[in-house]
Amino acid sequence: MTTDGTDDTARTSTDGTDGTAGTGGTAGTGGTAGTGGTAGTGGDTAQPEQSGQPGDPSAGPVTVFLVDDHALFRAGAKAELQSISDEIRVVGEAGSVGEAVAGITRMRPQVVLLDVHMPDGGGAEVLRRLRGELPDVVFLALSVSDAAEDVIAVIRAGARGYVTKTISSAELVKAIVRVSGGDAVFSPRLAGFVLDAFAERPGAEPISDPELDQLTPRERDVLRLLARGYAYKEIASELFISVKTVETHVSSVLRKTQLSNRYELSRWATDRRLV
Repeated sequence: MTTDGTDDTARTSTDGTDGTAGTGGTAGTGGTAGTGGTAGTGGDTAQPEQSGQPGDPSAGPVTVFLVDDHALFRAGAKAELQSISDEIRVVGEAGSVGEAVAGITRMRPQVVLLDVHMPDGGGAEVLRRLRGELPDVVFLALSVSDAAEDVIAVIRAGARGYVTKTISSAELVKAIVRVSGGDAVFSPRLAGFVLDAFAERPGAEPISDPELDQLTPRERDVLRLLARGYAYKEIASELFISVKTVETHVSSVLRKTQLSNRYELSRWATDRRLV
């Protein structure tokens, strides 16, 4: 279900305008509720959905939150998912890490479809901020990338599965329902990456990260402390090296990773779980 998008900023979507739909109702403009619903007044905002047990057909559709920095992809995915199945209901969307954290916290969906790469930190950063706070929310990575390092990073961060954007709409619906019920779901060729990394099979080759592998052990030590918020002087004291040596290591890491500042380095290190 590959869709090209644009880097628009997303908004968290809510059902209806100026009103909150009751159970079974669809809120229309002005807050008119469907059958069994109660119309809100005065611009009430949507409240978190309290669905039944994940994977239970009697509990109604699985509530889904979309996180992707391409607005066109989000719009297409939302329309497609809701048009082909009554098992899915998209309750919100976001185009950045900050918007995702705020929207998911507010809406409490059952499943989050999570892009891996975004300008301000990506899926691993969303997981880092929310996994402890919202343990019942299930995250399913949905990305154009099928690189082993991306798969491993997001699964280690807490995602329940990982599928690529080449997946069909029907298969994506099945994947969402399955993870909501407790299953782990992966695109076929990606499952082997996870098995190799976590099952420690005899003869399995370790997963490598080419960007991380190019750093020396000392550069990793400096980067780890830098990402934790240490000042150069504190890093020097911790590692028993001079401030000048710290600066040299940081410059080397910036050059090797092709990043431009400390903030980007910290985010890069967090995505790779060096912190």
